[in-house]
Amino acid sequence: MKKIVKKLMIIIILIIVLITIYAFKIEPSLVSVKTTELGKKGSKNQLKVIQLADTHLSESHNVEYLPEIIEKVNNEDPDLIVFTGDLFDNFAKYGAEIDVSKYLSQLKAKQGKFAVWGNHDYGGGAANAYEEIMKESGFTLLNNSGETLKLANGKRMFIGGLDDSILGQPSVPDLLSYRKDEDFSLILTHEPDVATHFNKEGVDLTLAGHSHGGQVKLPFTKPIKTRLAEKYTKGFYKLSDGTQLFVSSGIGTTRINARFGVKPEINAYQVGL
Repeated sequence: MKKIVKKLMIIIILIIVLITIYAFKIEPSLVSVKTTELGKKGSKNQLKVIQLADTHLSESHNVEYLPEIIEKVNNEDPDLIVFTGDLFDNFAKYGAEIDVSKYLSQLKAKQGKFAVWGNHDYGGGAANAYEEIMKESGFTLLNNSGETLKLANGKRMFIGGLDDSILGQPSVPDLLSYRKDEDFSLILTHEPDVATHFNKEGVDLTLAGHSHGGQVKLPFTKPIKTRLAEKYTKGFYKLSDGTQLFVSSGIGTTRINARFGVKPEINAYQVGL
C-alpha cells in the first residue's frame, strides 16, 4: 500500500512539474493567427482586419518576440491593423530604453493602423510615452474619437476608439459624435464589458482585449476574470441589439509569465461590410 501511495505521489509531482514547465516556458510562446468571420454574413464586400492585443512587453516577454508577430501579421496582407491596448506590462521596469517603434513601424496595412489606450498604457509612467511610440510606429491613436475610411470597394467605414475605462476618461458620446452615416461602424475598446454602452447605437462590430482570455484555465474550471472583463471574457458575443463583439485572448501575459489552456493569439477577421 505504501509503495502504491509513493508511486502516486511521484506521478502527481511529475505532472505538476510538467504542467508548470509547459505553462511558463512553452504555451506563452505558442502565438498563432486565429481567423474569424464577422460583420454582415454573405456580403461580397470583405475587409481583412488584424487585431493585436495585450502584448505586455516585459523583461521576460521582450521585443525579441515582435519580429515573429510582425511576420505573421504581414503575411496576412491585412487591409487594417488595430491594437487594443497594453503595449507594456510595466513601462517603468521595461520600456523606457526600448525602441519599440522600430518594430511596430514594420507592420503594413493598406487602410492604415489604429490603436487605443489600455490601462497599462497609463500606468508605470507609460502615459508619457505611449502616444509618441504609437505615432512613430505609424498608428493613429483614437481617444474618444474616430475617423471615416473610404474603402477600395466604395464603402465608407467608421472606426472609433474609446479611452481606457479604468485609468482614462472614456466618453461614448464624444466618440460617436465623429460618425457621419457610414456603411459600417467598428469600435475599439480595451475593456470588453463596456461594449454594452454601444447597445442601440447602431455599432456593427466592437473589438476588445484586456481579459487575456483568462490567461490560465485549468480543466473543469472557469477562466480567471478581471475587472471590466467579467461578462465578456473570450471570443465572440452577439449583444442585445445585434452588435457583434470579439474579445481577443491577446499575446502577452501579466502578473505571472504563464499561460495554460489559453494560447496567445493574433486575430484575423474577415469582416463583411
